[in-house]
Amino acid sequence: MPTTTHRGPAPGTERPETPAAALRAPSLRRRMACWLYEGILMFGVVFIAGYLFDTLSQSRHALDHRAVRMGFLFVVFGIYFTWFWARGQTLAMKTWHIRLRDRHGAPVSQRRALLRYVLSWMWFLPPLALLGPLGLSAGEVSVITLGWVAVWALLSRFHPERQFWHDAWAGTRLVQA
Repeated sequence: MPTTTHRGPAPGTERPETPAAALRAPSLRRRMACWLYEGILMFGVVFIAGYLFDTLSQSRHALDHRAVRMGFLFVVFGIYFTWFWARGQTLAMKTWHIRLRDRHGAPVSQRRALLRYVLSWMWFLPPLALLGPLGLSAGEVSVITLGWVAVWALLSRFHPERQFWHDAWAGTRLVQA
């Protein structure tokens, strides 16, 4: 007769997670590592979306239809993030064991995921807004953007539950999966 091995706690001895433990925010280091990994994965999304855009618009140069291309990528990113967040996790979030929930711990709706997507542009819009009026070079904007990302991430330390502020405004939260 084959024997089976049981992994994990003995049956009946599992402790249910407390609501507070289930909604605890992952460490800032883990969230930022996930954020960086998400950025790397987005290269694939940008490549496929760019190829589709260039094929449909018959663009011969990356700067052809630049404003329309940026709008197209904004919509593609919105679809990508809204779809995955409404299901709880992107691939990067699965890798780093992070899940998106609403403020009560329930899965987020597509509407709330879309709101989070729009508000998540706070990671980039403030420094990018300086690009035009101040006439800064791309290198200067890159340095300012990196500084702003660090400040925005550290501002989560001032949130009572250590959540990013765009999550608080969207009624969402990142939790340990």
